[in-house]
Amino acid sequence: MRKVEEFMKAHNLEVGDLIRVVKREGEERLTFEGIVMPPYELSPGETLTLKLDNGYNIGVLIEAIEKVEIIEKASGRPKMEFREVLPKREGLPNVRVLGTGGTIASRIDYKTGAVHPAFTAEELAKAVPEIFEIANITPELIMNILSEDMRPEYWRRIAEEVSRALNEGEDGVVIAHGTDTMGYTAAALSFMLRGLTRPVVLVGAQRSSDRPSSDAAMNLTCAVKMATSDVAEVMVVMHGETSDTYCLAHRGTKVRKMHTSRRDAFRSINDIPIAKIWKDRIEFLRNDYRKRGEGEVRVDGRMEEKVAILKVYPGISGELLDFLVDRGYKGVVIEGTGLGHVPQSFIPHVQRAVEEGVSVCVTSQCLYGRVNLNVYSNGRKLLKAGVIPCEDMLPETAYVKLMWVLGHTSDPEDVRQMMLKNYAGEITPYTRFDTYLR
Repeated sequence: MRKVEEFMKAHNLEVGDLIRVVKREGEERLTFEGIVMPPYELSPGETLTLKLDNGYNIGVLIEAIEKVEIIEKASGRPKMEFREVLPKREGLPNVRVLGTGGTIASRIDYKTGAVHPAFTAEELAKAVPEIFEIANITPELIMNILSEDMRPEYWRRIAEEVSRALNEGEDGVVIAHGTDTMGYTAAALSFMLRGLTRPVVLVGAQRSSDRPSSDAAMNLTCAVKMATSDVAEVMVVMHGETSDTYCLAHRGTKVRKMHTSRRDAFRSINDIPIAKIWKDRIEFLRNDYRKRGEGEVRVDGRMEEKVAILKVYPGISGELLDFLVDRGYKGVVIEGTGLGHVPQSFIPHVQRAVEEGVSVCVTSQCLYGRVNLNVYSNGRKLLKAGVIPCEDMLPETAYVKLMWVLGHTSDPEDVRQMMLKNYAGEITPYTRFDTYLR
């Protein structure tokens, strides 16, 4: 980054300055106006990064810059101050918005180029004013972490904050969360929150809020709408298609992120969504959801953290399972192939794990469909070894559920009964033909 730093020093530029540059491109001269951004940490330092008015960043080769003009210095700009709360409006429901991190509600600090969570009421009102027409919003930032840094102890903290908000009288709770592990958190809350009487909605954004193509505002608006509905379940609300047409509300135990970057990345697996959320209405796609009611919400957050997921692949060694057993793991979820299969050579290691008191559950890496260990001989041998077939549960849901179950009992038969009991819609009674992703 040496070149760009020397260029900025020579022209008295600071991060956050509004500047105009003239760039030479062949015989042409191109002019750009934008905010000076911090040098990209992986760049060799040959480009000056500007944020344009349209929200996009561009890199301008230093050697091609013919002229630099400072329009406004960053140091001369007034700082923005935000009120923590806004007056409540009579007749509107009350929704608590809990921030955990991610890009769903954030703002750019052009002085430093950093993205900060926008979690005062006035910041949210400036970013997504529509939500204040739907409900009285009380925002609260409870943590600010990357989605991939989520941990079971944070699930418990989120659950405690949700129960506190609902027991204080909020009509619903929205949880702003990074998208990568949102399905895990949704599943964890589905098991932890007992006696749930009002909506709990997780929401994220695939594209940051400073981009014109961001899905943040619409997702948050739809989430707040769903938080005022009569669905007393944990849900994930995200775009239903790539355009800004509608969002989908997915049951928290049946949802998975199925694409790295598309705005409609989230899908209900082996099930249909609870609802479509349009700009002017909610269209329910099913009526077998838990209904809003009265009563105190309690947190049952006992979790055994020594649980692992093991994916089967050609040539997998049973030593991997042996390692987990030897390290004291209490439970293992195996992502089998097809109907829940493992290689013949792997079965003795499964049997050893079960004999030593480890709860071994089997799911399918196919995702769609359900486990059936009665069809082929290796499956029947797994059943004889004592594994628990997890019906049509997602591997990550089975993982979270096994942690929760083992937090309550270590008795093998009790574990089996609890894993096969439907607590939060994680098991569908039969395989629907209309849920397969096409």
